[in-house]
Amino acid sequence: MNMTAESFKLFIALANDADNWNGQPILDITKEQRGNLSQLKKLQLLTTFKDEGCDFVIFSDAGKKLALENNIKL
Repeated sequence: MNMTAESFKLFIALANDADNWNGQPILDITKEQRGNLSQLKKLQLLTTFKDEGCDFVIFSDAGKKLALENNIKL
């Protein structure tokens, strides 16, 4: 899986925050991180959805597996 270091860093941050949001962390990223989010979506590690004006993350099975490989249980 080809992923930039910055995209991986964003993935890990989101995965670590998932426990605070019932497994679906709120998406709070900078303008510069948008490309990293796009890469994570293209790699099919996660998707996003909007609810009540906030964006949230849903991890795919592949995203859950990658998180677990990094000692994060989603």
